[in-house]
Amino acid sequence: MSRFIVRVPCRHAGRRLPSKLALAWVLGMAALGGGPASADPAAPALSYAEALELARQGAPALRAQQATLAGSTALVPAAAALPDPRLSVGVENLPIAGPDRWRTTRDTGTMQRIALMQEMPNRARRDAREQAAQARSERDRAMLVAAELAVRRDAGLAWLAVHYAEARLAQVAGFQRENRLLQDTLPARIAGGSALPAELTMARQEALAIADRADELARDLRKARAELRRWIGARADAPLQGEPPTRRVDGDALRASLPQHAELAPYAPMRAMAQAEAAEADAEQRGDWAWEVAYSRRPRYDDMVSFQLRFDLPWQRERRQQPQIAAKRRELERLEAERDDLLRRHAAETDAMLAELQALDAQAERLRGAGQPLAAERVTLATAAYQAGRGDLSAVLAARSQVLETQLRSIDLDAQRAALSLRLSTLIAE
Repeated sequence: MSRFIVRVPCRHAGRRLPSKLALAWVLGMAALGGGPASADPAAPALSYAEALELARQGAPALRAQQATLAGSTALVPAAAALPDPRLSVGVENLPIAGPDRWRTTRDTGTMQRIALMQEMPNRARRDAREQAAQARSERDRAMLVAAELAVRRDAGLAWLAVHYAEARLAQVAGFQRENRLLQDTLPARIAGGSALPAELTMARQEALAIADRADELARDLRKARAELRRWIGARADAPLQGEPPTRRVDGDALRASLPQHAELAPYAPMRAMAQAEAAEADAEQRGDWAWEVAYSRRPRYDDMVSFQLRFDLPWQRERRQQPQIAAKRRELERLEAERDDLLRRHAAETDAMLAELQALDAQAERLRGAGQPLAAERVTLATAAYQAGRGDLSAVLAARSQVLETQLRSIDLDAQRAALSLRLSTLIAE
């Protein structure tokens, strides 16, 4: 933080400074760092890296996506398995009238039968089901990576918001202390005739404006802490440690890697899923088959064993299987078009963010190279004019307010640049 101090020579320690020189010295003091404590000072400090790790470990969205991935992965071995066999037990040709009704051992035509049947889907269908299950697992894995990236991004943005909110509040707190010091010295000078009563009124008006700004910034800090608490829980109340990470964004490399955007990654396995479903629909044209083995007992006759095969007979394919195949192919076209649209949208958003970042970098450089020195010079000139009796207190207060606005503007630019750099660096999964 820049400091604007008017040094007044004093040869004797006990000698009083001239009234206007003393007042100018008070007005020229820089705002000291530090602000109202909003964090728990007893808690261990929270670094940027620790906040991201805590968010990754505790995010409910990640746990949900991990459960989804575990479930789809567990289904892969079962996808190509044969259906469960069927066991049937029964009685055939049981009399329901006459002297032997409801008896299973009197009539020679009555059979006690037990049979085992196994359906056999054709190999192409089973392979397609296995491929679809594997693709579904890969899709869920890609969605988990995208979710982790989103959690890192949002937790990082929350940490940055707290960091820069504290920096803004510290600037305003320094000006509040300076204003209180000014108000403490003015009454004595007014009583001695070296200051006007209107100067105290101006100082009090400035104090009200600074208090309003401090309340707004304290509100913003509480909101930022609440957002950080969403991601990392109670550790969000700890004081922050360290500075935000410095990121260099290579626009050309980022544009070239946009096809690997985290939100586009699930489309490759989704396309594989659609292809497998189309292959399964095509496999229905071949039909499935089944076998059955049965054991039968009849009164006063030898036991018997039966064996039979069953075959599906796909017919009217143009009304059943072929429409399903056509629908699956249209699904492939939809996925391709949807992916292309999403890629174009991300490309446009990336170009917009890169342009915004370039403008913010230029503004920040201009503010530090010219804006802040000019604001410091204005304070120096206004203070010198006030000391010489050619200016009034209002000009000095206005110059100080401009310094505060310039410093807050610098923090705002840094906050926007850090947030944009973080967003751009979390587009592509590592």
